[in-house]
Amino acid sequence: MDRASGPRVRVPEQRAPEKPVTADALRFTVLGPVRAWRGSELLSSGSPQQRALLTALLLREGRTATAGELIDAFWGEDPPSQALATIRTYASRLRKILGQDTLVSESGGYAIRIDRGALDLTLAQDLAAEAEKARAAGDRCQARTLINKVLGLWDGEALASVPGPYADNQRTRLEEWRLQLTETRLDLDLEVGCHAEAVSELTALTAAHPLRERLRELLMVALYRSGRQAEALAVYADTRRLLSEELGVDPRPELAQLQQRILRADEELARPADEPAPAPAPLRPAQLPATVPDFTGRSAFVAELGSRLATAEGSVMAVSAVAGIGGVGKTTLAVHVAHQARRHFPDGQLYVDLQGAGARAAEPETVLGSFLRALGTADSAIPDTLDERAALYRSTLDGRRVLVLLDNAHDAAQIRPLLPGTPGCAALVTSRVRMVDLAGAHLVDLDVMSPEEALQLFTRIVGEERVGSEREAALDVVAACGFLPLAIRIAASRLAARRTWTVSVLAAKLADERRRLDELQAGDLAVKATFELGYGQLEPAQARAFRLLGLADGPDISLAAAAALLNLDPHAAEDLLEALVDTSLVESAAPGRYRYHDLVRLYARACAERDERAVERESALSRLLDFYLATAAGVYALERPGDRLVDHLEPTDHAGLVFADRHAALDWLYTEATNLLACARQVARPATLRRAVDLLYAALDLGESGANAKQYEAAAVTVREAARECGDPRAESRAVMSLANAHQLAGRFDHADREAEEAMRLAETAQDLLAVSWAANARGIIALYHNRHQDGEAFLNQAIDAFRSDGNRPGEASALCNLSRIHLATGRTASAITLARSGIGIYDSLGHALRGANGRYALGMALTQSGDFAAATAKLTEALEIFRDSRQRLWEGMSLFRLAEVEIASGRPAQAAQYAELALTVLRGIGGEWRRGNVLTVLGRALAGIGQTGRAQVCWNEALGIYDDLDAPEADGVRSLLTGISTH
Repeated sequence: MDRASGPRVRVPEQRAPEKPVTADALRFTVLGPVRAWRGSELLSSGSPQQRALLTALLLREGRTATAGELIDAFWGEDPPSQALATIRTYASRLRKILGQDTLVSESGGYAIRIDRGALDLTLAQDLAAEAEKARAAGDRCQARTLINKVLGLWDGEALASVPGPYADNQRTRLEEWRLQLTETRLDLDLEVGCHAEAVSELTALTAAHPLRERLRELLMVALYRSGRQAEALAVYADTRRLLSEELGVDPRPELAQLQQRILRADEELARPADEPAPAPAPLRPAQLPATVPDFTGRSAFVAELGSRLATAEGSVMAVSAVAGIGGVGKTTLAVHVAHQARRHFPDGQLYVDLQGAGARAAEPETVLGSFLRALGTADSAIPDTLDERAALYRSTLDGRRVLVLLDNAHDAAQIRPLLPGTPGCAALVTSRVRMVDLAGAHLVDLDVMSPEEALQLFTRIVGEERVGSEREAALDVVAACGFLPLAIRIAASRLAARRTWTVSVLAAKLADERRRLDELQAGDLAVKATFELGYGQLEPAQARAFRLLGLADGPDISLAAAAALLNLDPHAAEDLLEALVDTSLVESAAPGRYRYHDLVRLYARACAERDERAVERESALSRLLDFYLATAAGVYALERPGDRLVDHLEPTDHAGLVFADRHAALDWLYTEATNLLACARQVARPATLRRAVDLLYAALDLGESGANAKQYEAAAVTVREAARECGDPRAESRAVMSLANAHQLAGRFDHADREAEEAMRLAETAQDLLAVSWAANARGIIALYHNRHQDGEAFLNQAIDAFRSDGNRPGEASALCNLSRIHLATGRTASAITLARSGIGIYDSLGHALRGANGRYALGMALTQSGDFAAATAKLTEALEIFRDSRQRLWEGMSLFRLAEVEIASGRPAQAAQYAELALTVLRGIGGEWRRGNVLTVLGRALAGIGQTGRAQVCWNEALGIYDDLDAPEADGVRSLLTGISTH
């Protein structure tokens, strides 16, 4: 009876000599086909009966099996008359293959003597034992890894095709053990926060083992923790009905208790039920920046803050907020104190620069996503909303001792969601403003250094020998710096790098440097003065680089981009940038990447406004735009060979980077995404507008991937508005088309249709063949989504003509594949297949992998409708692999959805449910609600097919709500499904 997990099956351990396995040693597998290897050579194990003998001996734990035992294992109670002779014949043949030292005869029977670790079952047992120890010690992550290794040793059914009653019994026992291991691993999945991923596998397992209540219990927990409470309760209802119908019993008490906890929305259900507190975090983040080796002074503040952090183990979470003007050393102090306090927070330290002094402070939900990932939470398990993320963050930290350093905060509202909220944890905050409205916080106001501390810091950097003989001049220097640590560090670094200067020379240079302070707020006057000190000591080329690099809006800049902006070769640019790093005016975020402190960037821009002509500033940003456009166009061409889009882009004076392969190109594109889109927004003005628009065209992958869709859309809005103000119909048509594409990918089809219609009108006015063809293609696919098939076919035929006129073969292929979907929707399956294959033929002839995946996607849909399910699965699987490789999350999720449709049509609802669950996970937060409704509809059909009608109703009700909100025609079909299930 497969009603519960049953008693734990203990598989006997292999008792063999403890000897290492050599390269040419014998190896055996039984967790799949029974096989033998000598080194890498696969040995012949003979007939099925001969493999049965090998199996019986391998599973005897090294003990001798008598002839009578082997006869029973082979034939049970009805052996043939020549049974003993047959056994001897098989043993003789095996001995010739394995060797006399391996298969031995003794006491009227046989035994196999093998090395420890030579049998996959033995290895599985050892790994499983290690996993149990790791779990008992609280190391869930290691336990999960080990059990995955155990399960990975299986290669299909254990003892596959081995005959005989003994093999049948052992096969059953091994399969039960495998299932128990799977349950344990899934339990660990839930404990480490991988509940969203677990739903897909658990859905398939409950379909395969419908009466196994432990799997149902795990599925309920996974759904509940994924925010799908109604589905979790529906699993219980389905289970109760099934048990009553099949066995005449009620669910076991544990399942009923779980149902009640879900009904109560039990918060404790978010962590393992059998443990009073979470086990130690599988990941222990150590994100603190390095402390400076010459940290000086601040002893009272170090003691005060250190004492507060040391008390975090008490009943109240410790929160300390350090405030002060820019450059006063808040971050340096906080990092130093945090490092000293690390021993009090053994479960990790989190750090984030909240960019509170800049124009774009970090969003709390973004920071929470980063923190949750650092704490071991899977991406798919991270909720979408700020409140949900904050709740999960606090739950994850509950019972742990973690220090959170929130650097450069904008205000109390920004950091409240980031506070742990539980005893044992602590938060250390730095900000330019006092956090008087942060309840319970210990406030520390950090002022400038005392003259003695300032002189000590200056001396540590410059050297005792140089300062000792000019103490008065050194005091003049630190006084000119306003006793601010950042200013002192800048000035001292310049002196340390110039051995011919005396301290008096530096003091004379700084004597009259307090000027133009009205450009900063009153509280920041001393800060600007300190930057002026460092800037005034730069060489002309360094000063120019400092000014111009500060103009770029992105959070950082690569060496290649900086070289383009400065109009220098990379080596010369690197020398300048490293010199700026040496002065502390620029930070090196990573090898080959540079960034400004937020206040330093403001100062650099002020210097550019003051010291650079407007034409020089515009030229610098124009060169940066050229670099991004040329390189993005190169990425586009590499991803889409033969596509004529790159020939219609504005010319650039920069050749752009060249990549060895498409993977390197994509790495660059996604690494530079934020900077690239920031550049497009920044240069959306008359002189550079057309190139800004074309940058969005060339970076189309950023909009389609899902990862940067919101940033892409924001850039498209900015560029469109700029184009309207300029009255440039060509620029506006392309900008509007980019926005239409963003709306379409987000599932906002009404908005997309309006924008695409406007784009087509503008493109025709501007006689822009590229925009006309793209707009017609987009309007065709949008019409398909609106079920306006006649309009869609007309638009797509127009697109095909336009692409052909332009000689754009990939564009033609795209329109052909889209037209295939129109034919499919209007019942012309044969022509739909022909059109899709025509499109794929063009793509493949050009080596166009990414768009070829879109063609395979369309062909897979048509083949599904034709009833050729095997071919449909093959094409959709090819598309899925390419989309994953190209980081196209939206189309990865949609391919999984289409595979679910194939499985439904094939009569395999369990597999369909697994694909649909994976699609929901991948599409989380992207693709729009309409697509989510489609996936939920198919998931409901799959669940109904495996008897989980309660869950099916929940999915269909959610889909119906989505369709009703969108006024989508699919709502009627879902109502029919709900009506049908209620009548049974």
